[in-house]
Amino acid sequence: MNSALTRTLCRLLIVLMAWTPFHVVQAGVISTDQAIVSAQSDRAAVLNLIQRSDVAGQLQSLGVDLATAKDRVAALTDDEVRSLAGKLHAVPAGGDGLVVLILVGVILWLVFWRK
Repeated sequence: MNSALTRTLCRLLIVLMAWTPFHVVQAGVISTDQAIVSAQSDRAAVLNLIQRSDVAGQLQSLGVDLATAKDRVAALTDDEVRSLAGKLHAVPAGGDGLVVLILVGVILWLVFWRK
């Protein structure tokens, strides 16, 4: 019995190893120019966001001047700008669609339930 269990376990492990995806990873050194261009593009994306009229209006309503906000972005380190730009790209453009879908569902349910 021990032998049959061992053979079955070995066969299972062989099949699982065959199905395991192997990823080829290539690490490379980037040049200083590429790092600078990346940091500048992230900083430009953050500055473009600040210059939008709706964002600038919200900043002014919070008491932050547009020039002050630009100075603060200029004072950020490259890592901070990269993190901020990554968060900006991760935010959904139209908001959370699931909340809207649930709200529409509840409204439709109320309309048809009351009839």
